[in-house]
Amino acid sequence: MSGTSAALTPPADAIRPARHPDAPAPGELIGAHYEHCFGCGGGQAHGLHLEARAGEGVAITAEFTVREAHQGAPGLAHGGVLATALDETLGSLNWLLRVIAVTGRLETDFRRPVPVGTVLFLEAEVTAVAGRKIYSTATGRIGGPEGPVAVRAEALFIEVKVDHFIENGRPEEIRAAMNDPDQIRRARAFEVNP
Repeated sequence: MSGTSAALTPPADAIRPARHPDAPAPGELIGAHYEHCFGCGGGQAHGLHLEARAGEGVAITAEFTVREAHQGAPGLAHGGVLATALDETLGSLNWLLRVIAVTGRLETDFRRPVPVGTVLFLEAEVTAVAGRKIYSTATGRIGGPEGPVAVRAEALFIEVKVDHFIENGRPEEIRAAMNDPDQIRRARAFEVNP
């Protein structure tokens, strides 16, 4: 992307990212991090239902189908929905690092309209890590990995502890998530000191 902000430029002392030894294997479906997540959860009727798979190194691929509920202009995906797909894909990279992180900055570049009914194929990778900061990029292509580029993004994620969600989320959802066996299993996956 041209015109990248200074906030998205890794510092000189940033290190090359390393895939955690316990990360999902290449080709493995990563799955939803939370059932009610608009990006990846199955519990959202109009959500993206984005499916991400671990790739080689510190990269993933993901797909979602643009549905009528995702429209902005007639017959075209809303730009905010496309930004959400990029954000969700970039956030899924954290499973490969085995860290919990939240979006600090997301810059998007919209190259072409994405029609309703289109499968958007996304690729993302972590490019650098500096302390708690994780730098990454993503590209969304229409129809598949060789399709025309529709959207691109650069992002900065910030590593946080699970307390971030406990202290800032609504108590009833936090309790429900903490009592969900799948959520407990996923939370324990991050208890290992990377």
